[in-house]
Amino acid sequence: MATKTTVKEAKIVEKTTVFKIEARATEKSYAESMKRTYVFAVPLFASKQAVKKAVEEEFKVTVEDVRVLTRKGKKTRYSKGKHQYPGTTFHRDHKFAYVTVKEGDKIPVFEEEKKEEPKDKKAEKAAKKEAKKATKKGDK
Repeated sequence: MATKTTVKEAKIVEKTTVFKIEARATEKSYAESMKRTYVFAVPLFASKQAVKKAVEEEFKVTVEDVRVLTRKGKKTRYSKGKHQYPGTTFHRDHKFAYVTVKEGDKIPVFEEEKKEEPKDKKAEKAAKKEAKKATKKGDK
């Protein structure tokens, strides 16, 4: 038999649910990151407290403030054929969280991975040439 869940039980389940947060890398979010505010795409059921907990656990930062924005899905018209009555549907909604972190903390959203490059390229080329000469002399 299925039992009814009360509102209090549903809220408890919501707060303990683990979900994935995805950082948004856009021009607007880049401008916000200069003010220590980062933008994340979160599930529609996520609460501010759950978002705060998820960001703190994943990025090891201290969260000061969380603002949440829900964007309604756009209306879309469709038709099933020439003589069928056209209908209207909606794209799904999206929820974004604007998270402000403590002064000094950073989240690496726009950080590029640094590649190790040789410091002295000329010396490296010269070493390669010498190695080739040494192998040619060894062949003779």
